[in-house]
Amino acid sequence: MPNANWPARFEGYDYPQVIPDPDDVQAGDPAPWSSLAPEVRQSITLARVSAQLRIGERHLDGWPVPGDPQEMEVVADAARRPITNRSAVLVALFEEDGETCVVLTRRSSNLRSHRGEIALPGGRSDAGETPIATALREAHEEVGIDQAAVTPIGWLSPIVAFASGSAIWPVVGRLNERPIMVTDPAEVERAFAVPLKDLLADGAFLAERWRRASPRPGADEDGYFPIYFYAVPGDVIWGATARVLTELLCVVTGVAWPDAHRVWA
Repeated sequence: MPNANWPARFEGYDYPQVIPDPDDVQAGDPAPWSSLAPEVRQSITLARVSAQLRIGERHLDGWPVPGDPQEMEVVADAARRPITNRSAVLVALFEEDGETCVVLTRRSSNLRSHRGEIALPGGRSDAGETPIATALREAHEEVGIDQAAVTPIGWLSPIVAFASGSAIWPVVGRLNERPIMVTDPAEVERAFAVPLKDLLADGAFLAERWRRASPRPGADEDGYFPIYFYAVPGDVIWGATARVLTELLCVVTGVAWPDAHRVWA
């Protein structure tokens, strides 16, 4: 049962997600960008995103999508095993009224894993498929985004999804306009877009420090590791998707990403 002293999560905010309870939880740190003035967290154009990807050395112009980092050779919060399942997600960005928006999906409640969660469009790589090819193909299959309409411009740090045992490569892609999205109901219940400024707004971000009975990689000396959350209209983003978005927002605002040197496996 949850501890009565656990921090409230978006108190008074209703969302349909069923988030698992860790063995122990503490309140986390404020948003990495919390000290920035409100105007710095607005007017985030695609040109600004592209420039910040270059500054952060994540732009495809000079920094290709990385291969398997050493720390991703095993998944270590369960039985140790080689990573054999590789996936990619598309961080699909478009600009509207001077603000960059990101495409998100709600996964079908009929899926075997991560059912009903808010996610970036993406999925499993085919044999020999590059992360960019996977991200474009899966976004087309899941939400109907025309592959020819996406210009891949950058990437974010590959991560391990501990629940599924897959390595995930986030690929940043630019669209010239809001895409017309047609979802595959077998995989996606709905697709929508959120402006980055809304994710950067006061009260939208929450961090918790979780601890499990079994030690896991990335934990601090007390056994805690960070979990991020975002409140979006009618729902909440958490887990791997929230981690990808947190890195993106840190890069865009030019602040340090707290997980830059965290070892996850």
